[in-house]
Amino acid sequence: MNNKILILGASGFIGNTIYKDLLPYFDVYGTYATPTPELENNHIMFSFNAEKDTISNILNQVQPNIIISSLRGSFEAQYKVHQEINDYVLAAINCKIIYLSTVNVFDANGEFPSYENDDLLAESDYGKLKISVEKIIRNLPKSKYAIIRLPMVLGVNSPRIIQLKEASKNHTEFEVYPNLIISVITADKIAQQLHYIINKNLEGIFHLASNDVMHHFDIIEEISNKLGLKNVIYKQIFTSNKDRYLAILPKYNKLPKNYQITISEVIEDCTLKEEIDSLK
Repeated sequence: MNNKILILGASGFIGNTIYKDLLPYFDVYGTYATPTPELENNHIMFSFNAEKDTISNILNQVQPNIIISSLRGSFEAQYKVHQEINDYVLAAINCKIIYLSTVNVFDANGEFPSYENDDLLAESDYGKLKISVEKIIRNLPKSKYAIIRLPMVLGVNSPRIIQLKEASKNHTEFEVYPNLIISVITADKIAQQLHYIINKNLEGIFHLASNDVMHHFDIIEEISNKLGLKNVIYKQIFTSNKDRYLAILPKYNKLPKNYQITISEVIEDCTLKEEIDSLK
């Protein structure tokens, strides 16, 4: 395929995983906020500060037909950048945006898991930002966007698992939520699923999450046990007196079975390196 893809936030954890997965197959470009010698010498990566720069210059230079937004930054800057992107996508003959959103667009709900067509309701500022950007994007023709909602992202090199290992090493507290029921995914699976969505030119709203749910504390504790972490001090946080959900599940836009994932597979991914090292 001849897709020219621009990934906003290509140096971040999720964005970089997507970048590396797509690079051998497409004409891929990316943006980064924090310069390093490697990034500065990479001619397909562009320096971009959402608070100071306009994205229009990069869009006009690259002229992508797919924009993947994994952008971070101040909420005001993120909103403004996506307004610019929306105008560009609307005017372009052959361009669509794939926007990485979040389970937090449902964080004011709590009684049940959330599905693709459920009403959005957030109480956190982060969730409200993501809702506002989703609304901008959904003003585009449906063929010009895919909204990708993500749950908690784990995996062997994920920031949360690194923090968990550091907490064990340094005997510091790690926050867990015993009453919170969640779904999860890995960055590698997100990249694989996005690759499929691009290849099939799919559109609409997708919940890229495990097919099952589990309590947050139970997931973290199982990962800790499989990693052999002995000194984690769990700081248990109760946000309510009863179980509540912060979980998304796929229902209407399910991907084929070989692109799906379960919590047990996510936990296995989080402990994969240790299992390999133990066999050496």
